[in-house]
Amino acid sequence: QVQLVESGGGSVQAGGSLRLSCAATEVTFSRSCMGWFRQAPGKERERVAVIRFVDLPSVADSVQGRFTISKDNAKNTVYLQMNNLKPEDTAMYYCAAGPSQFGCPTFGYWGQGTQVTVSS
Repeated sequence: QVQLVESGGGSVQAGGSLRLSCAATEVTFSRSCMGWFRQAPGKERERVAVIRFVDLPSVADSVQGRFTISKDNAKNTVYLQMNNLKPEDTAMYYCAAGPSQFGCPTFGYWGQGTQVTVSS
């Protein structure tokens, strides 16, 4: 079974930085879509960033210029570097994996989530 193990969440002040990590098992990692999502209480889940082996990484408009997604195929690990954090970034952040399709439209496997809290 695919396992996604996340780490790196925490509490920071506005303007601070965090880097989230997600280690994947039983995934053809280099050929999979990997993504980061977030969900705040009472709000819908939001796609934050995605990466695929044949595509350029992409991030949501709401975090453009502040967040970067990357991966290390040798370590089967995907990262989310978050800079200049804002209070509105506060959410549970989830790592996800899905089939290698154009645009990464689906994600079937999910990590347990890691909490990011940004204070003003």
